[in-house]
Amino acid sequence: MKTTLVICCKNEAPSLAAVIQKAKPYVNEIIVIDGHSTDGSRSVAKNAGAKVFEDNGKGKGAGVQLGIQRASGEIIVFMDADGSHKASDIPKLIQPIITNKADLVIASRGRGGSDELHGTLEKTIRMIGSAIITQCINWRFHSHITDSQNGFRAIKKTIAKDLSLTENSFAIEQDMVIKILGLNYRVCEISSHEYARKFGRSKIRLSSMCTRYLVNLVVNCFRLYQSVHQ
Repeated sequence: MKTTLVICCKNEAPSLAAVIQKAKPYVNEIIVIDGHSTDGSRSVAKNAGAKVFEDNGKGKGAGVQLGIQRASGEIIVFMDADGSHKASDIPKLIQPIITNKADLVIASRGRGGSDELHGTLEKTIRMIGSAIITQCINWRFHSHITDSQNGFRAIKKTIAKDLSLTENSFAIEQDMVIKILGLNYRVCEISSHEYARKFGRSKIRLSSMCTRYLVNLVVNCFRLYQSVHQ
């Protein structure tokens, strides 16, 4: 099965080339969705051999949606541009899909640990908030996932399209998980460690995103779903 790697990027030029180079042995195609970077990220991505498309400026979620549209692979892997994800985990990330044991596979920080969710008050708040959201999702759908929000994941392209994703913000990851569980598709996790980003700071700002995460959670958890997969 052909695999496309989608990397959503905004001003990550210092780390982007290394991310692309490390991922190349494990995928058939690499697409970078650029969020109107001003630091040369587009040129870095092209020079490293990736296909580059510019998003509509509405946020990471919109970039993920564009990546799904542009991907030619039967499996889509999503990975961050900041160097925090381990490219060599891609084979075990896509294996459950290749063997038809899962439709979405999440690289779980709950199982593999994270350097990005410890060390400062903001990181601790993010960790606690993520855990609460994940437990709410588990309660609603009787699931047992440990990480609903990590951006390192793999999904069947046909199913990604079926989800009709509309979330434009950083809440896209939990949005994807909720909708795929609501439609009774199969989700599993692998253990994967998240490393500290190589350069700069996270683009997520809790002050502006807390409400978005909560609204997305409430609206999607309590909507009615018609299962399309048994």
